[in-house]
Amino acid sequence: MSDPRTPHTADGHVPADQDLESRGSTRSQRPESQAFKDFITSGWAPRADLGITPLREVPFTAVRRARLSERLPGARLVIPAGPLKTRSNDTDYRFRPHSAFAHLTGLGTDQEPDAVLVLHPVGTGAGDPGADGVPSSHHAVLYVRPLAPRDTEEFYADSRYGEFWVGARPSLDDVETLTGIEARHIDELRDALAKDLGDGGVQLLVVTGSDEGVETLVEALRAETSTGTEAEVTDLTDTTERSPSPREDLASLRNLAGAPGTSSAPLTDASLVEAASELRLVKDELEVERMREAVARTIEGFEAVVRVLPKAVAHRRGERVVETTFDGHARLEGNAVGYETIAASGEHATTLHWITNDGELREGELLLLDAGVEVESLYTADVTRTLPVNGEFDEVQRRIYEAVLDAADAAFAVAVPGTKFRDVHAAAMEVIAARLEEWGLLPVPAAESLTPEGQQHRRWMVHGTSHHLGLDVHDCAQARRELYLDGVLEPGMVFTIEPGLYFKADDLAVPGEYRGIGVRIEDDVLVTEDGNENLSAALPRRPDDVEAWMASLRG
Repeated sequence: MSDPRTPHTADGHVPADQDLESRGSTRSQRPESQAFKDFITSGWAPRADLGITPLREVPFTAVRRARLSERLPGARLVIPAGPLKTRSNDTDYRFRPHSAFAHLTGLGTDQEPDAVLVLHPVGTGAGDPGADGVPSSHHAVLYVRPLAPRDTEEFYADSRYGEFWVGARPSLDDVETLTGIEARHIDELRDALAKDLGDGGVQLLVVTGSDEGVETLVEALRAETSTGTEAEVTDLTDTTERSPSPREDLASLRNLAGAPGTSSAPLTDASLVEAASELRLVKDELEVERMREAVARTIEGFEAVVRVLPKAVAHRRGERVVETTFDGHARLEGNAVGYETIAASGEHATTLHWITNDGELREGELLLLDAGVEVESLYTADVTRTLPVNGEFDEVQRRIYEAVLDAADAAFAVAVPGTKFRDVHAAAMEVIAARLEEWGLLPVPAAESLTPEGQQHRRWMVHGTSHHLGLDVHDCAQARRELYLDGVLEPGMVFTIEPGLYFKADDLAVPGEYRGIGVRIEDDVLVTEDGNENLSAALPRRPDDVEAWMASLRG
């Protein structure tokens, strides 16, 4: 597929003095004649209606934006979707918007590269209409690249954005209908961000790590209006005594955010990144629905894998058969995989993030499959099952598997409202340490190993037991420690429970029968008002049930 934007001579050659950057597009043969331009931009029927209707997310994203507004009053908040990313030369990766942007707009899949959501501060109570009882002191505007008219060169000549190349983009009216947010042309972004900046004016905050171009623009605008006080700004994470809950009283949140009249540290970009991340710690009703959908599609993918295990065993790269089966299912039934699929057979299962997936599947060994479907809304599941390739666990495999399962069950027992997040991991580790002691593998008693000064049991499980889950497989990663690791569990939180045991083939600290075996069991849990729900419970996890399930699928 040619790039039409390359300079060339009349005989089709690239000029000798063309710089190397533009020389990567040497294949263009697009005509430059006025006759061509006149002809290709005329004679088109009116565009068909794209059938745009409001997203289901509209009322939910209004609440999310209002809560972010309450957290960071008075500042102009800039949340970029992110740009297209070059894969090689003139080809791009499929676009996925930044998770904070998706969460606050409802736009998923590959929608609106380069778009920027801006929350403009307004007088208290004069912002966007409050939702769910949460007032807003900001007015949201989406700055996007709308559909170009057919008499423009972009229409036929721009391989990144042109309708001829990537299809029709939504108009500004379409974007407003879809999201419920005012839409403006991206060309207006600079002036919009620059308004009222300066000494005593509006502070500009941007979500970093999403769009380098937008960050550069923000820095330039700050430099233009700097009064020399910017160097004194400190990160919000340097302050002490934070809220123990993401659902705190809004007045306390305002105080933490450095609202006028308070003595807390000034706001920084990190304040916005942190707030956007913490906003997702407790899922709303629609987010939980999206998570259920992601888990359901993921379970179907596991079923598809079990059905192709005979084919995988027969192939020289059986792990790749497993990977492509699941990944193909994810693309057909969702948006994509939520992360690179781990299809680890035998000794490969002892490598925690094995994604090369080029090994054989052998009868008598185990397959550790860690995979998740990301649905169209970009919410992803994260599930692991360790399966006997031939459909039956042997004695040692079952012993290790049951120890991991007992650890998972212990973690589920404490994953209830009021418990600290870190206690989920601690419960699992108590079981893991006890089993290792029973098997004579620990060099010290389990009680000593469980102390901070010990931790010898972690040789065989170096990862944590849980992480939050949602739009990102490791969701809410920029949240403060006191709200994440030391946070108290609340209804609406979604996270994984995934203990494991991994005995490498060259581990001389364990008997030979254990070596080369890796087991992990991972489920997605929703904290409820009276306990928790295993969202992935429909996927068998007890060894007898796993064997029966595999037999039923393989006929």
